[in-house]
Order: sequence, then C-alpha cells, then structure tokens
Amino acid sequence: MAILFAIEGAVSQGVLWGIMTLGVYLTFRILDIADLTVDGSFATGGAISAVLLVAGWNPYLTLLISFFVGMITGLVTGFMNTKLKIHVLLASILTQIALYSVNIRIMGKANIPLLGVETCMSKLTKILPDCTVTTTSLIIGVVFAAIVIAIMYWFFGTELGSAIRATGNNEKMVRALGVNTDTMKILGLALSNGLVALSGALVAQSQGYADVQMGVGTIVIGLASIIIGEVIFGKRFGMWWTLIAVVLGSIIYRIVIAVVLQLGLKSTDLKLLTALIVAISLSVPVFKQKLFKKKITPEPEENTRHSNVIDIHKEKDSEKLQGEN
Repeated sequence: MAILFAIEGAVSQGVLWGIMTLGVYLTFRILDIADLTVDGSFATGGAISAVLLVAGWNPYLTLLISFFVGMITGLVTGFMNTKLKIHVLLASILTQIALYSVNIRIMGKANIPLLGVETCMSKLTKILPDCTVTTTSLIIGVVFAAIVIAIMYWFFGTELGSAIRATGNNEKMVRALGVNTDTMKILGLALSNGLVALSGALVAQSQGYADVQMGVGTIVIGLASIIIGEVIFGKRFGMWWTLIAVVLGSIIYRIVIAVVLQLGLKSTDLKLLTALIVAISLSVPVFKQKLFKKKITPEPEENTRHSNVIDIHKEKDSEKLQGEN
C-alpha cells in the first residue's frame, strides 16, 4: 500500500513538473539551446508565488505573475547571448547564479512556509471536500498541462512559432530569409523560463513551501523526462504527441524515483540515480540502432553481382581443366 500511495503522489508531482519539462523541451529540442537558467527560474516562480500568497493575493493570479517574472529571467539570458555575444551556456549559468541572490531578496529568507495560506489546491479542496491535497494537485496539474500543451501546439503552428522552430533547425537559412534570429532566440528563452517559473509556482503551492534551493538539478530532471518520454512514446503522431510524451516522461521519472525510494534507496543517492536514468535513456537509442543494424544487414547488390561473376569464371575454369585432362 505504501508504494501505491507513493506512486499516486509521484503522478501528481510528475504532472506539475511536466510543465517545467515542456519549458526545457522548448529550448533543448526546438531552439537547440542548452539553457541552465531553469535551475534559477524554477525557484523564482516558487518564490514569487509564495511571497504573494502570504501577502493575501489570489493563488491563480500569483501563477500568472510568476510566469511573467520567469519570462524576464529568460530575457536576461537571451540578451546576454544575442546582444553581448556571451555564449548561451555561460550566459545561462551567469543568470542562474544571479537568481540565487535575487530569490533570497524576493523571499527575505531562504524558505517560506505556506501552512494555513490559501493555495490553488486548498481552494479546490473546498469545492471537492473528499479530495486530498495529492488528488487536487493532480487535477490542477492535468488542467494546466493540457492548457499549456494546447497553447504550445497552436503557437508553434503560427508564423511566429514556425520562425522560432526554423531558427533552432537552421539559423543561417532563416536569417537569409529575413527573420531576426536574435529576437526568436530571446522570445524562445523567455517563453521557456516562463513555463519553468509557472511550474515552480505550482510545485511550491502543492508541497506547501518555497525554498531557494528547490530549483537545484531542474535542468537534469527536465532532460531526463524529455529523453524518457521520447524513448518510450516516440514522435510518431506529430508535435502534439511529442508534447504529451514529454509530460508522460516526467510522470514516469517521478514514479521511478518514488518506487526506488520505497524499496530502500537513501534520499542522498537521488542525484546519482537521476544521472544513471539520464545516461541509460540517452544510450537506449544507440543500442536500438545497433540491434537494428545487426538484424537487417542486406548484402549490397554490387557485391552479390561481383561474387556471382567470380563463381561463373571459376566454373568455366574447372570445365576447361576437366576437358584438358
């Protein structure tokens, strides 16, 4: 029973973290950028939401504000990369480091508890009194994830969204067509970190506190979820399926972590487990490709023809020798 309860909690957390994974997918897969800003912007979203909740703001309004503040963090990284010509990896690290101090400034301390404060989950619990916090977190997470997936699918089908996708696919070609690729990068980074901050705000409301360290390792979790989703569910039905697969990958990642912890793994070993999951997930496509090549190794037509010609000549030579004898 303990494992079943752990899995239920893992699913609800996986959906909430799945919104963060969608943000990481935007930069990692669509823009082809390794953005480490998310480790800081995730905590920023939680910090903004927690401070406003304690001040008595509407929980849903705090989510919207967290999203826009997260966009600002992405804008900073994009500006340093495109305008100051700092490598995007270094620019994101600089923003991430700076956000640690910014987040403490926002909260005034390292941790803000939300006990007794009205959140999105507690609001829903009043409407559905039989539901637990885990169930309400799952419901809210599914609703927000569905909305984000629908908006992303629509947006990347528009002209602007297509320009962002094309920038990640072939930047030089898009620039030759007259598109400002710097603007596309800045916009993509802003949207990505906005989603990450939104996820951080939801997670903070669900777990009942915001902490300055809550975003540590977010980029690794996001990459693990993306890779797991792609390996298991693939990309067979278009972008809408890929976006859903990314969220499902986040859920599976959380379930694996929860089950392993229930089986006796120490919580201090979670980073090691995460690294192993990412490494294994990255290596699965390579092993699949090697197995596929071993199973299907057709002999080239030219080689078969050449071997047939050699066999014919050998037969003629043997016939001549027999005739001479």
